[in-house]
Amino acid sequence: MKRLVVLGGGESGVGTALLGKQKGFEVFVSDYGILKKAYKDVLIHNEIEWEEGMHTASKILNADVVMKSPGISEHVPIVETLLNKGVSVISEIEFAAQFTSANIIGITGSNGKTTTTMMTHHILNHAKLSVAMGGNIGDSFAGLIGQNPDHFVLELSSFQLDGIQKFRPHIAVLTNITPDHLDRYDNKFEHYIASKFRIVMNQTKEDYLIYDADDDVINAYIQSHQIQSILVPFSLTKTLAQGTYLKQKEIIIKFKKEEHIMPTTNLALEGKHNIKNAMAAATVAHLLKIRKDTIRESLECFQGAEHRLENVLKINKVQYINDSKATNVNATYFALESMSAPTVWIVGGVDKGNDYSALFPFVNEKVKAIICLGKNNEALFKNFEHMVDVMVETQYMSEAVKIAYNIATSGENVLLSPACASFDLFKNYEDRGHQFKSAVRAL
Repeated sequence: MKRLVVLGGGESGVGTALLGKQKGFEVFVSDYGILKKAYKDVLIHNEIEWEEGMHTASKILNADVVMKSPGISEHVPIVETLLNKGVSVISEIEFAAQFTSANIIGITGSNGKTTTTMMTHHILNHAKLSVAMGGNIGDSFAGLIGQNPDHFVLELSSFQLDGIQKFRPHIAVLTNITPDHLDRYDNKFEHYIASKFRIVMNQTKEDYLIYDADDDVINAYIQSHQIQSILVPFSLTKTLAQGTYLKQKEIIIKFKKEEHIMPTTNLALEGKHNIKNAMAAATVAHLLKIRKDTIRESLECFQGAEHRLENVLKINKVQYINDSKATNVNATYFALESMSAPTVWIVGGVDKGNDYSALFPFVNEKVKAIICLGKNNEALFKNFEHMVDVMVETQYMSEAVKIAYNIATSGENVLLSPACASFDLFKNYEDRGHQFKSAVRAL
């Protein structure tokens, strides 16, 4: 019996443990932190051995295969020891993929991957295909294997892709690449880019890569590397010989023949970035031979991800918008770009060495006040103090929302779009978004 050791007892870890047990592995789960009660209960119920608060070397180093959860760095001592011993250390995505022959659609990128994943799943579901969605969103891929669908739509983070060896999606989607998580990549942007492109590593000339042809980073990589897959670009600015583009504000897919999909004005979600997300999802659906009417209907009624430019409430004709999922500058760029009225901007959190210069034109043009919500707001003041008349700081969401309420007037917006991670004052970006929504509802 082969021994599977799972490092990290979160969603991907427990999903892997259950799948491993079902497939006849001897399974051991080890978490250096403390397991959530719900996950502990699942492990106990399924009689899977586990430990928390430590990594017992004697129980880990005898593994045949180790699944490392995406949040754990390769530089953790136990992982380095395993790698030096030549033990196979893989991601949950790699482990699960060997147990399915379903069609896999893998979606990655610095921003837009959650919305694109949800849109793609929504269209396939609407087309009555047998489909499951998971990965970096919702359920673990390993946990979904038992459902045995015909298609998997998986959101994939760079950390998940770092742990693949043979994983091969039939359709890969790359939404964009901007600097993010560089602390995990020795502060080298090229390492992060290479990590994202691992999604095409095992693809052949029978597979597809759908990508943003307006993204210079992606274009440069494609031009300088040999990629086997069929390239299917999408663009807001170019007319493409093959791919998805705009013609008089209508989405066109040109693949073998030209298909008019829909006018962009009919998309349920607003903003240029959502036109791109819709193009990527529509292209996946087109390659799967889904009717264009079904694609159009799906995108006309798609409501979007929670915490991503989510309209919360209108109070005294002021629109409150929750964009807590904007954990980097590029995501906030799209949010500010889509504001069509003067905006009170709530920003801040754990700054990962952000370069805010891309936001300057929008802040000058659209932002009337800035509320800094973080423990250390020095970089924000240095960058934006001279651009707005009002700039204040607080460490409480309820206070941030009250200040915004006093500043914003009829016809304006209050936007939570932090451009930073949330770990200084909140559990995660969801917690931050929920606290914002509660504070707005309490006004």
